Amino acid sequence: MIELAFVACLTADLERCEDYSLLLLDMPQAACLLMGPTRLATWSEGHPGWQVTSWQCRTPGAGPEDV
Repeated sequence: MIELAFVACLTADLERCEDYSLLLLDMPQAACLLMGPTRLATWSEGHPGWQVTSWQCRTPGAGPEDV
């Protein structure tokens, strides 16, 4: 299992940002790096008004590191 951690900000107020994560089951980190943009695009479609500003693949529960 791998965690796709990302930061999304309101497009109307880029100062308002929130941390999010998606747990990806049965996916190695290399696959997360390749599939991350696709998963984030799907998330973005369901969250209009939010813009993903950064992302990383990490071990679930790991602390935030310059996401």
